[in-house]
Amino acid sequence: MAKSVNIFVLNWNGRDLTLDCLASLEKITYSNANVIVIDNGSTDDSVVSIKEKYPKTDIIEFPTNLRFAGGNNAGFQSTANKANYTIFLNNDTIVDSNFVEPLINELEIKSNTKQTAPKIYYADKPETIWFAGGIVNLWTGMIRHIGIRKKDSHDYSKNRVIDYATGCCICMRAQDFESIGMFDESFPMYAEDVDLSLRFKKRGGDIVFIPESKVWHKVSASMGGQFSISKWKRKHKGKMKLVAKHSEPYQIPFSLPLAMMVSIIEFIYSVLIKFQFMIMSKK
Repeated sequence: MAKSVNIFVLNWNGRDLTLDCLASLEKITYSNANVIVIDNGSTDDSVVSIKEKYPKTDIIEFPTNLRFAGGNNAGFQSTANKANYTIFLNNDTIVDSNFVEPLINELEIKSNTKQTAPKIYYADKPETIWFAGGIVNLWTGMIRHIGIRKKDSHDYSKNRVIDYATGCCICMRAQDFESIGMFDESFPMYAEDVDLSLRFKKRGGDIVFIPESKVWHKVSASMGGQFSISKWKRKHKGKMKLVAKHSEPYQIPFSLPLAMMVSIIEFIYSVLIKFQFMIMSKK
């Protein structure tokens, strides 16, 4: 019998997105998977709709929004059956029917692999890469996706060790997730996934990109649709915390100012792109 896996889908006022995600999860081929919706204090009719359409799906309800790290941690801890493996999946995703098997196979084969991540495409441009691995530079605070906005190709079709796995979809042994201390809830809804991977790497573990596993993410592939001031603020706070937490003491005098400079450049760039997008949309 295949080892068990719990697939956690975090929801906060995202009824339609979550229902679409659950529809795709109904078609997965892995024989021993349990889908669990974690509801983060939704005030829409998410829970009622999920119960009506997917009565067999487990739902863990919290009275308030515990955010990404808190909601996933609490949901994981509240589950009586921890299963052998844990997958955290954004509710704004659509999964391939056999996305689970490749993620778990890598963990089964290699004990030193601590996290696996799928190839993630834009849902509105299904052949365009959103995530084919992650790169972190603690000197500059640069955190970026490999292959983002690139057409899928052989370059993004090989297993490889990466710096981090995105929280959009991430797989690991339940025991490893628990023993590492789970997500750090002090992060402001950005970089907690990167922090988790870096903690595994500091213990000598590998984070591996698995292109055979495929997911589609409902984030706009147009540049203008992805930037906002509030998002930049969260990124900035998370990035500064990440750099301060994981840099060596001798790096700090250089890494924090450099990370601040890169963050400001990203802010200016995002404002310009947003402005350009607004002008183009009015034409």
